[in-house]
Order: sequence, then structure tokens, then C-alpha cells
Amino acid sequence: MIVALIAVLVFSARPAATAMQPSETCQRRCGDIDIPYPFGIGPGCHLETGDWTFVLSCNRTADGRHRVYNYKIEVLDMSVRLGQLRIWNFINPWCYNGTTREMNDQNNWWYNMSITNFRINDAQNRFTVIGCNSLAYIRSLNETTDKYMTGCMAMCPAAGRLENGSCAGVGCCQTAIPSGLNAYQVSFEEKFNTSGIANFSPCSYAVLVEAAAFDFRTTYVTTDEFMTASGGQVPLVLDWAIGNQTCEEAKRNASAYACVSSNSECVDSMYGRGRGYLCNCSAGYEGNPYLLNSCQDINECEDERFNYPCSVPGTCTNTIGSFYCSCPDKTTGNAYNGTCEENKSQIGWQIAIGVSSGVVVLIVTASCLYMIHEKRRLAKIKTEYFKQHGGLQLFEEMKSRQGLSFTLFTQEELEVATNKFDERNVIGKGGNGTVYRGTTKDDETVAIKKCRLANERQKKEFGKEMLILSQINHRNIVKLYGCCLEVEVPMLVYKYMPNGTLYRLIHARRDGPRVPFSLRLKIAHQAAEALAYLHSWASPPIIHGDVKASNILLDEDYTAKVSDFGASTVAPTDEAQLVTFVQGTCGYLDPEYMRTCKLTDKSDVYSFGVVLLELLTCRKALNLEELEEEKYLSSQFLLVLGEDRLGEILDEQVKGEQSFELLEQVAELAKQCLEMASDKRPSMRQVAEELDRLSRLSQHPSGRQNSKEILALLGGLPSTTSKVEVSSTKNISSTDTADIGIRSPR
Repeated sequence: MIVALIAVLVFSARPAATAMQPSETCQRRCGDIDIPYPFGIGPGCHLETGDWTFVLSCNRTADGRHRVYNYKIEVLDMSVRLGQLRIWNFINPWCYNGTTREMNDQNNWWYNMSITNFRINDAQNRFTVIGCNSLAYIRSLNETTDKYMTGCMAMCPAAGRLENGSCAGVGCCQTAIPSGLNAYQVSFEEKFNTSGIANFSPCSYAVLVEAAAFDFRTTYVTTDEFMTASGGQVPLVLDWAIGNQTCEEAKRNASAYACVSSNSECVDSMYGRGRGYLCNCSAGYEGNPYLLNSCQDINECEDERFNYPCSVPGTCTNTIGSFYCSCPDKTTGNAYNGTCEENKSQIGWQIAIGVSSGVVVLIVTASCLYMIHEKRRLAKIKTEYFKQHGGLQLFEEMKSRQGLSFTLFTQEELEVATNKFDERNVIGKGGNGTVYRGTTKDDETVAIKKCRLANERQKKEFGKEMLILSQINHRNIVKLYGCCLEVEVPMLVYKYMPNGTLYRLIHARRDGPRVPFSLRLKIAHQAAEALAYLHSWASPPIIHGDVKASNILLDEDYTAKVSDFGASTVAPTDEAQLVTFVQGTCGYLDPEYMRTCKLTDKSDVYSFGVVLLELLTCRKALNLEELEEEKYLSSQFLLVLGEDRLGEILDEQVKGEQSFELLEQVAELAKQCLEMASDKRPSMRQVAEELDRLSRLSQHPSGRQNSKEILALLGGLPSTTSKVEVSSTKNISSTDTADIGIRSPR
């Protein structure tokens, strides 16, 4: 079986779409398939968009039939009105040799439609797996930050359990796909096979297929009927659009705007900004909006395709783009959805008018009363939410404390700032809420977070904790401007950080140089200073609870700002308060915290140690695509460090910038933060002081000297009179109130 490859051709740059019109001599039918513009066969017959989207060919196949192709894809049909194209998609088989029970080599298929503006319709298609004990995966190949991968497994407990038409996991399974997919890979899990199972086919199949065109048969699992009956192909629905501009952007260039018919309108692609647009005839019109004067009025009164629009026969009058229903002369009534009757006496009219007027007055009065009731009810709900979240306590504290810079925003103010929380304004999502970018009425750009509250205790203490956070004034903690408490889920308003998160700074670029290690150490030192402040000098002390790279923001000068206090808590004053439910982010969670359910300041130290590892290695804290023993960065780091193989895990750029001795010291600091027992970990104040020393050393002009010189700079040779103690236990110990002891480098 040859690897199925839908498209591999790389296009050179070509002009943007032009509002050309096809020649009357263009071929508009191939075999039994109509070819509407903007699709076409040959130059001048299709819309030029610089890619293969609308380029078709009519080929005569071996069976003597004429078939339509888009590059190498056979086309079933196409729709201008729906903006869709149906194609034949190859079934991916995976068979076993019945003699040797060895797998075929082709258990992976790649599909790439990136040379077109097609997207696979996620509503009408399903990833389908057929077989016995067969597990297949589908993953996206798009070069974006949005990665996708899912699997589907078909089990076969016994042949008698199979059922025609049922694709729910026995012999057949189906799963949904994400929106916007245009390049993907299909692969089978080699651990599962059907070799040696009696009464079942040795082949498994995986394919993206139009759900409405697929009907499971039990013989698909017991024989090779699925391949033979379908010819190895099944229908697949694609969505298409024009270019990569929005309607607003395309209209600015009249020569390139494709909606050329009068009575037509432009619609942005459902896949979001930068994914093109479609043209539709306006309501009441039909035709091809891509052709001049093609959208013509629909005669709703006579067109047999439409049900007669009026309830009374003979009362419909067609208008341009619409219609109306009117009762004949000397009759009255409602021709739209009622009856037409002969005129009554003047008295009857007066009675009818009087009754109608009374009904209108009653309806208007009832509507006004209902609106007043609803307004009061909503105001009451907002007041209850405000009290529930500690708003009254917060308001009283604000009045009693002069000079407190903290604002209580209304729900309406934040809706205006975010355009009613438009998805296009989302700048981040996490376990503790969604963050939107917004602009206040003072034209200040802010970050607005809609929180997720975990329990009733947090609801009651929310206002109190907001008051505490509002008083934190530290250069490395993001500024909290205010909050909104009159909603079910409170919202926080922070200062906007233009350079995003430390996570994006470390992991966004796959190729090319990353930020220098000296800047990484500087950011780490600033974040450590912020956490040390929260632990030691905030009143009362605060435990962050969710320290990770994505919660360290960067301002315009790349100064670190610790953010996201959704999992934070005031340091407990007794042991009973320590017990809580475990929350945080996998890969950063303190093992002792997960085991004992006791959150302490040393839990933040452990999480910060994982952040140090990300800075050293440029690897993610948790990578589910790796092998089991390499999924967690902390476990992998401790393993190579224990085997004296630190160099294998370090970022290559870091090794080229700094001396290995300095990197060993940073690694040793991270190791001490990752101690399983919290009492063996250093405090955040000790970590901050050590990072301050290492950060200054990383910028020293002699940072790449020989080992003895580096040892002298890092803490002195063992024979010197330095205040730094060389510890053989690899734990930070202090012989002075301001100095931290580190293990001697190798």
C-alpha cells in the first residue's frame, strides 16, 4: 500500500484573487458533474487565488468515464451556496501477513491540503476505525501552536456482538475532529493486531469519512468487503473559502473582490480571521454571486420549489427581493397566517378596534411590568453575588483606607471593554479561568480574567483576598487594578503585559536562536524575588499555589511579573487550615502536596524548580508525546543528573553561551528545589539571593574562564576563606544570613 498523499506540490507566489469573469466557452460539465464558477477547468475559467482551491481538470479514466479532479483529488460534487466540496478520500488499510504474522510497513498515512484553501468540515465528517482490537490515531500537521491528536479503538469481544449500523466501539468506532483541520496524519498502534483471531479479517481500516455516507456492516470486520465494496474510497466533505482576507479587507480592493453580482453579500469564513470569505446572494435572491448580475429575484408566489408563503390562496404578491400577502378587496383579515373574511358592519369594526386597543394596552402594561420586575430581579441577583463574594467587606475596607487604588467595575463596563467578551479578544486560557484583552473607558489596555471558583469557602473569602492582593506593590507582581463582584463568577482586571508569558518566550520558537541565558536568569531572579516577597513580607503571607512559566508575564522591557492568583491562598495560621483540595498544573505540582493535601510555601519552591529546568533545557514540564519515563521534565532531569549526564539535557544554545560550571550551579539549585521532602528545600528568599549572584555572574566578561577561575567566581575554591559553604549533600545550607552554600561543580 503506497502512502496516500493528497497534495505535496509547493506553489510559487502568485497574484491575489482578481474579480475576473469566465469565458462563455469554458467547460461547465465533466461526466455527470456540473462545474459552477469560481471552480473551472483551464486558464481563464476559474477564480485565480494563487493556490489549487478552484483549479479543476476533467480526466478520462481507465473505465472510460470522465471524472473531475482537484490536483490529484477526485471530486464528487461542489456547492457554491454552501461553500463545500465533496471528494473521494482513500481508506487507510493496515493488514497482517497471515503466514508470518508480521505487520506491513505502511501503518502511517499523511494528508496535506495546505496548497489549497480547503478545511475539513468537522460537523459532517468523523474519524472512523474498523477492525478487531484495532487502535488508530489522527493528529494535525498544521505548523501552529494548536496541536491536536486523538485516537479511536474498535474492540471485538466476539463475532456475535457485532451489529449492523452500530459504530460504538465493537468492531467499529467513530470520533469527532477539531475545526479548521487541513493537514493530518493517520497511524495505527502497533501493540494491537488482529493476527491469529479466528473469524475476523486480518486487516484494519482508518479513514476520515462523511458521517451520512457511512453505514457499518458486520462483514467489514469479518471480510475485506469494506475495501472491495467501496473501491478503497469514501466521501469526505471539505469547506472552502476565497483567499486569506476578511470581507472588510477584501472590499478595499475592488479589483480583487469576488462578490461581483448585484444583490450579493460577503460572509467571513467560519474558521476565523485570515481564513478567507464566501459570497452569498442576498435574502430573496438566488444565483451565483461570483458572476455578474447572477443573483436574481425569487418569485416566492410562483416558484414550485417553495411552499406557497401565504395562508390564503391567491393573496401573494411578489416584490423585488421579497413578497407580501394581502386580502382581496372587500375582505379583511390576516393573509399571512390567518383568514380573509368579508367586511363587517361599522359597529363590528368599532368593537374590534376597541377590543384590539384594550388588548394592546394590556400587553404594553404587562410588558412594562415584566421589564420592571426583571430589572429588579437582575439587580437583586447582582446584589446577592456582590455580597456572596465579600463585596460589602471589601467596600467598607476601601472607604476606611485612604489612598487605596482599587476599582470595583460593573459587568456592563467590562462587557464594553471586551466587546461582550468576544472570543477574538481571548489572550489566554487556563485551569483558573479565561483572560481577555480589553480597553477601559480611560483608553487603558487591561487584561480581564473570568475566574473559576472551586468551592463555597473561596466565594466567601474572595473579597478579602482581593483586598490583600490590591495592597501588594511589588515591581515583579502584576498590578491588580480592580475586580467585578456582581456576577456569578468574579472577574479580575490586571495591567496588560504586551510581551506575553515566559512559556511563550521559551517554547514558541522551535528553530533559530532563543533569548540569551543571561536574560533567562534575570527573569528567573525577578520571579523568585516576587514569590519571596509573597512568602516573607506580604501581610499576611501569601502562597501562590500555581507557579509555572505561563503565569510569569513579561512587560515591554521583558521584566518578569508574577500573575494568576486563582489558586493562591493566605498562608494558614493553624494545621486545620492546611487541608484543602489539590489544584495546580500537571508537571509543576509538588509531590508532597499531592500526597498530603497540605499546601505550603515550599510547594511554590518545587514548582519554581521546574521553571528553572525549562530555562535550562527549553523543554516542557510535561510532554505527553514522550515515552513514559520522559514525560515529566523533573523526573528526566533528576535521572540524568544522578548519572552525571547533565550535558545531554541542557539547551544547546545555553551550553554555547555559558561555562559548564555555571550551568551546573543553576542545575544544582533546581535540584535542591525539587527535593521530595519539603523541609530539605530552600526558601524562596534563599533561591532569589542565589539567582541574583548567578545572574550577575552570567553577565561577567570572564564568564567562560577555566575551571579554577569559575570556581573562584562561583563561591571560592575549597581552600579559600569564602563565606560560601561547599556542601557534599547537594542541599542549600547557610553559614551566613545572606549567603547560600552550593555543591562544588564537577
